[in-house]
Amino acid sequence: MDDKILKKLDELKRERNAVILAHNYQRPEVQDCADFLGDSLDLARTTAGVKADVIVFCGVHFMAETAAILCPDKAVLMPDEHAGCPMADMVTARELAEVRRRHPRAAVVTYVNSSAAVKAASDICCTSASAVDIVRSIPGEKEVIFVPDRCLGDYVSKQLNRSLILPMGYCPTHNRILPESIEEARQKHPNAKVIVHPECTADVIAKADAVGSTSQMLKYCLES
Repeated sequence: MDDKILKKLDELKRERNAVILAHNYQRPEVQDCADFLGDSLDLARTTAGVKADVIVFCGVHFMAETAAILCPDKAVLMPDEHAGCPMADMVTARELAEVRRRHPRAAVVTYVNSSAAVKAASDICCTSASAVDIVRSIPGEKEVIFVPDRCLGDYVSKQLNRSLILPMGYCPTHNRILPESIEEARQKHPNAKVIVHPECTADVIAKADAVGSTSQMLKYCLES
């Protein structure tokens, strides 16, 4: 990152009493500018504790919404207000209401990668790191609707040996990862470990040595 840009950013942050939060999926040069870096859970926790008046959130829309919910007294700015998550857009509050109408006694567990409107229509929210524990906490005799990511929901279902209602949604980027690509990589690097995110499809997850959220993947790499 250009030193002049970093210096200008530091001046603006002091002037506005601002902090910059960036998701791990951002470009390296954006990460270099950040005061705080992490996955959705890390950034949500950070947001709740910052003392700044302005939060510059380098992430997608639902993440900035979460920051605004946790810090209603702060200004939350997005460098690109149109930065969105295709998976989050795959379920709306109206569509979720229709699923609930068909399963009126079910609990709705919503992945954090969703709009504020969908979160508000849910019973409980989770991250990829907490999804298994959250669903485990719901009595076994109760139906569970899991939105919007059916791949993460399927992973949770298999971990708990419990049927979930998975009506819609997936991550297009994670769905582009193919089992044969992993096989090719293993042939080139036979001693390497394969770690994947639970947003991947079941056939990709089946070929992994470890499965985890972004922070869990980082932890695995540090400790392996």
